[in-house]
Amino acid sequence: MAFEHTAKAFDSDLQELTRMVSEMGGLAERQIVDSVDALVRRDAVLSARVVAADAEIDKLQRDLEAHAVLTIARRQPMAVDLRQIVGAMRVATDLERIGDLSRNIAKRVNALDTDFNPLKLIRGLQHMSDLVQGQLKSVLDAYAAHDVPSAMAVWKGDEEVDAICTSLFRELLTYMLEDPRNISFCIHLMFCAKNIERIGDHATNIAETVVYMVEGQPILDKRPKSDQTTFATVPGN
Repeated sequence: MAFEHTAKAFDSDLQELTRMVSEMGGLAERQIVDSVDALVRRDAVLSARVVAADAEIDKLQRDLEAHAVLTIARRQPMAVDLRQIVGAMRVATDLERIGDLSRNIAKRVNALDTDFNPLKLIRGLQHMSDLVQGQLKSVLDAYAAHDVPSAMAVWKGDEEVDAICTSLFRELLTYMLEDPRNISFCIHLMFCAKNIERIGDHATNIAETVVYMVEGQPILDKRPKSDQTTFATVPGN
């Protein structure tokens, strides 16, 4: 009976960790959508809401880590059970970073105080954001279901996001060369595009965590990567 009670308690702990990851994932998905929407519509109110909401994701990550550490201390899990707890902490870290990157995009809204509004670039940014949000949703579903094939599909799909990012950078450079007055606007969009590309990288990280959780070993193949940009993502911008 004692073993059965311990097993049920451990299952309850794991379910709570999964629930917290799911809650964080839902918030992160919403942050991506709202940050890009605020950027496209130059919506300062929505932008401020995205920036403020980042604190909720941060708190959830801290709470999840505290719960995970307590679970390890109380249950002393091994093998696949331990990997599930470590996996939850890894995913939470990636989701927290996704929240930060979405906040960084939202903070750029007030800087876009110009009438320059190239629809081709904006649509490209929206398409890239839609792809990344779809990747995140798919990989979170794969995490919840311990679905390795679905996780691998996300892992292999990162190249498409990288290709769009590279194409956007080339377009932005063209606009800057054509008219120096466009430089400030285009640099802000470059940062936003790079932040979206980095969100895609975090979705890929989560896919790798799913494989680690289920199979107990990392993906040995080289991560597919076709991003040819070298534009840095500056923390806190």
